Amino acid sequence: MTRSAPQPTTTTGWMPLVALATAQFLVVLSASIVNVALPRIRAGLDLSDTGQAWTVNAYVLAFGALLLTGGRAGDVHGLRRVFLIGTGLFALASLGAALAPTAAVLIACRAVQGIGAALLAPTALALVLTLYPDGQRRGTALGVWGAVSGAGGAAGVLLSGLLTSLYGWRAVFLVMVPVAVAVLVAVRLLVGADRPRGATLDAPGAVTVTAGLAALTYGLSGPWPLAVIGLLLLGLFAMSQRRTADPLLPARMRVVAVPNVLMALLGAVWLGLFYFLPLYQQRTLGYSPWEAGLTQLPLALVITLASWATGTASGRHVLPAGLVVLAAGLAWLSRTPPDGSFLVDLLGPTLLIGAGLGVAFVRLTAMASAGLTAADSGLAGGLVNATRQIGGAVGLSFLTMLPSPGAAFLACAALTLLISAIATRKA
Repeated sequence: MTRSAPQPTTTTGWMPLVALATAQFLVVLSASIVNVALPRIRAGLDLSDTGQAWTVNAYVLAFGALLLTGGRAGDVHGLRRVFLIGTGLFALASLGAALAPTAAVLIACRAVQGIGAALLAPTALALVLTLYPDGQRRGTALGVWGAVSGAGGAAGVLLSGLLTSLYGWRAVFLVMVPVAVAVLVAVRLLVGADRPRGATLDAPGAVTVTAGLAALTYGLSGPWPLAVIGLLLLGLFAMSQRRTADPLLPARMRVVAVPNVLMALLGAVWLGLFYFLPLYQQRTLGYSPWEAGLTQLPLALVITLASWATGTASGRHVLPAGLVVLAAGLAWLSRTPPDGSFLVDLLGPTLLIGAGLGVAFVRLTAMASAGLTAADSGLAGGLVNATRQIGGAVGLSFLTMLPSPGAAFLACAALTLLISAIATRKA
């Protein structure tokens, strides 16, 4: 059995980054683009309440549960190969969702979309880390990565409202097909094939961790016994990794344990913000979905600019400072009155929040791959995506127990200060 690492193929151009960042944009976009269109989808396919929830959950569950396996599959079988398979699945599933004649077909296509995203997201990040290995260029690449990740959520709300109003709900899925195909072709032409490790994928570990993450994520928002089963399965997975010759999550990944814990906590803040902010705007301030989406444009713009700037910034205090700014913005937002206005009460805190999120996301993503070899780049990409996804799900389950959006924003501010304190000690 050969264990040779993938051969890093560096590049002098930025076009591969454009293609790979577009793939990441699609992954983030597909998670949020259906939200505004859900009432039209419900009417068009006669969705029940359960069916409406599963139109969202099928994607989220498949994506979050398979991220770790998808990243490791890229290390074992070749990053570019797994990325292309995932992108092809994503494009086909998007087309299937756009043409879905029934609710069952739509939900199945959304699950396949999530599988494709779980293959392409970690391998796309791993390819970026491999193509741009030196400090300054890697910083710039991660800045772009953070920018498109941050902008994707707001873009989903805006595009969903626009496309649904003009062309109907099927357009929100159809629009992703040509973009995914273009990404597939571009990466096939611009990125050279890497050499697979030649090892075997830890199939029992992959099944156990996938089932455990799926049960935990679903159980936190539904039947709680499933969450317990998920925790037991994850415990079984952890025990099995010590006895497997080529484990899915090897012990050497401990060097990035702290950054991934911090990313999980940031995921709770991230998801909590984007859940409660539109809710507050629509239920308390009376905004339409379209207005709620438009008012997130400054937030998306500042996240983009902060991510770009952070990619080339240096200094150990950049991350703690960015987190303090984020906490200040969240604390300010928690004091927004029921009759608040956008310019007076929302614009200021969202600008601070955008700056802090941009810094935190880029820095933690970089830390989550530091000290690892190219042979583990796919797993690193899967792990950092998985921790953010699962951390967001766990955090949101607790934040929804709070009495108001203001209380949730204040809790997110406290959590952000905890992240900053841990990051300062690590620095």
